[in-house]
Amino acid sequence: MPRLEETFAALRAQGRAGLVTYVTAGDPDLDRSAQVILALDRAGADVLEVGVPFSDPVADGPVIERAAERARAAGGTLATTLDLVARVRPAVRAPIVLFTYVNPVLAMGEGRFAARARAAGADAVLALDLPLEEAGLFRRTMASAGLDLVFLLSPTTTDERIARAADLGSGFLYAISRLGVTGARDAVPPAARALVERIRRRTSLPVALGFGLSRPDHVRQVGRFADAAVVGSALVSVIAEAAASPELIPRVEQFVRRLREPGDGRTEAP
Repeated sequence: MPRLEETFAALRAQGRAGLVTYVTAGDPDLDRSAQVILALDRAGADVLEVGVPFSDPVADGPVIERAAERARAAGGTLATTLDLVARVRPAVRAPIVLFTYVNPVLAMGEGRFAARARAAGADAVLALDLPLEEAGLFRRTMASAGLDLVFLLSPTTTDERIARAADLGSGFLYAISRLGVTGARDAVPPAARALVERIRRRTSLPVALGFGLSRPDHVRQVGRFADAAVVGSALVSVIAEAAASPELIPRVEQFVRRLREPGDGRTEAP
């Protein structure tokens, strides 16, 4: 059974929502980035999103933009991201999702990328700006390498496009809680639950909700109606603040453990 499918099946059996964490590969540098990923796994993150540093991250807010800049300054590329995944994979139990823009993949070549990603131990790819209309061949290439393909769905996504993403996607679907770029917010938007409910009417795939989640109460709230909560910018901020400190890894672990404090389980039927 693929790792993502196994993970979400285990979460359902346990009656709790999962925690998906996002970090940029190579932030603050390649060695400590590996340590961060290992710390996320130790702290109990259920799925690890590893972002490929990119020069023009148009969907990302300033926190993740700066992370990409730090990573690129430290030598971060798609190739080093794949090397990083291969380096940590033997010690990581959680599924690893490569979070990337399409251009780096096209530059490497879709087939070569898929083969290298699978060999490195990645489980899925989320190509942020991949148009649904052009996703058929990309999906077949990833599937031939045993990689799940995850799609983003926003509050303005039509029911027809949700159904199309569900047909093409696998592993899970990523619902974004609001329009705009990434970045921590104070509250979960009221429209988030309605989006998850619309998606659920059209697929049995698990649904993870992200964009703006930053606190344990956000994770608990989202866990009442989604299969997982995604935390990115808030975690990347912790890395940025502690990058020069010997406390970086303990602070990352502490942050993730707090997000998974008791009470984060689902309390309402989906």
